[in-house]
Amino acid sequence: MILHWYFARRFALAFIYVLGGFLILVALLDFIEQMRRFRGLDVTLGQKAQLVALNVPVTLYQMLPLVTVLCSIMLFLSLARSSELVVTRAAGRSALRALFGPILTSLLIGLLAIAIINPIVAGTQKKYELLSSSFFTSRVSAVAVSSTGLWLRQGDDQAQTVIHAKRSNLDGTKLFDVALYEFDLSGKATRRIAATTATLEDGYWNLTTAKEWQLEIGGNPEAEADKKRQYKIPTELTKDHIHDSFGSPSSIPIWQLPTFINQLEKAGFSARRHRVWFHMEMALPLFLASIVMIGAGFTMRHGRQNRTGLRVLMTLLFGFGLYFLRNFAQILGENGQLPEIWAAWIPPIAAIGLSLAFLLHTEDG
Repeated sequence: MILHWYFARRFALAFIYVLGGFLILVALLDFIEQMRRFRGLDVTLGQKAQLVALNVPVTLYQMLPLVTVLCSIMLFLSLARSSELVVTRAAGRSALRALFGPILTSLLIGLLAIAIINPIVAGTQKKYELLSSSFFTSRVSAVAVSSTGLWLRQGDDQAQTVIHAKRSNLDGTKLFDVALYEFDLSGKATRRIAATTATLEDGYWNLTTAKEWQLEIGGNPEAEADKKRQYKIPTELTKDHIHDSFGSPSSIPIWQLPTFINQLEKAGFSARRHRVWFHMEMALPLFLASIVMIGAGFTMRHGRQNRTGLRVLMTLLFGFGLYFLRNFAQILGENGQLPEIWAAWIPPIAAIGLSLAFLLHTEDG
């Protein structure tokens, strides 16, 4: 246990060092990007720094596999050069048993990333998207899904419109049992429209079997209500805009994602992308452990052997290859060409099996 704890502590320290270096680098690069992005706009230096602070956790969370492969190389090369692995083998411990501590540490890092870091990143990403979009335009458009159905909001400099629908088709271009509420800039309701369906066309909502109530005039709105077979409401929303307004699945905390998926499917939307993301997050600890095993397979040899640079290069290539394979499987899962569970779990399981076979082939202890 002392030896396992020693290797685990060495791996954790290497992870902290590499993560700290990336934190400084990412913060500097993102600050330069925010300066370029908001050049010419009325955005203060403090607001740009706030955007950087909100965006850095998202970037670092996405770079966890890269950080893991680099700290694996750093750890095992250090152990090989100091001949600690040779001493471990001479004491009767195989190289596979020496991996027990680093693998458990990588699993623990993955679990902490899911349980703690993921909700934090989701919150900062959502706030970053809202804050950055507020600097570009005063027009507002948003989409929300709840247990009562689908809610959309659109507006400009003169009025705001809230749209409620009990359900929609898969791409959100056709709404059923629709109610529209229009407000002026002071927040006073000006009119209400109820319709059987609302179809998103090029630049407008096409309402069928609509009934309109004018609320800003005196008298009885019901008595003066206007019924129309078809009615057009101008809009700047598009199908892509509706999908983007949901935000990426990474902007939803992992513990709230199952409820959101149920609400999304109840509203009529496809939640395949969110289900794939949920399984990808749940498989993250296993994915980090597979990266550690890949790094160990190439860099655990004695430090006096030649071709250290080649072994480091092979580790990076295989690590990036596994990361690319994981992203490719995610795309196939989102497109429906692979089941969600296969897309998330097959890459790390296959990587663990291949790296374990390689370690058993090269192990001589």
